Amino acid sequence: MLRIIPYSKCYALQVSQLFHLAINAIDDDVYSTAEQQAWSFAPRSSYHWHKRLSRSKAWLMIDDSRDVQGNPLCCGVVNLETHFHSRGYIDSLYVHPEYQHRGIAAALFSQLETWAISANISNLSVDASKLSKPLFLAHGFRLNHRSYQEKRGQIVMGYLMSKALTTNGQGLDDECEVV
Repeated sequence: MLRIIPYSKCYALQVSQLFHLAINAIDDDVYSTAEQQAWSFAPRSSYHWHKRLSRSKAWLMIDDSRDVQGNPLCCGVVNLETHFHSRGYIDSLYVHPEYQHRGIAAALFSQLETWAISANISNLSVDASKLSKPLFLAHGFRLNHRSYQEKRGQIVMGYLMSKALTTNGQGLDDECEVV
């Protein structure tokens, strides 16, 4: 059974491995092997991921099937920056390669969006990869422009995208009445 839970430190190592596997499972015609290796040449430490995810609002998709140690498996992660200067920025959205194309990314994004609306975050933004761009377009994001990030000497291309959030089915501008 799959379920979404808030991030917990006990999953930091699984998130690290998930991220590395997800990046390195990308087809070479989307991102080259050199780009993938620059993006994630080895799993980062659980300390890195715990620090990164605990400084934001983060959720995990958990498969209650057990791993070899008898623990639930983390098969997806998403996190949203909540600090003033980067409030509403989607920092990460990754799904384990064995769980892709099952709606996990969409479910994690929906959880994030619902929370963001309840937290009065008016806009979301993301540097989407070539792979995640269609997901964000399908959820109402608009393309601002291409973005380029330098990672270990490689330039990795993506897309800066944004979305204005609505409340109660109305656009945020609709809530202001001109008298």
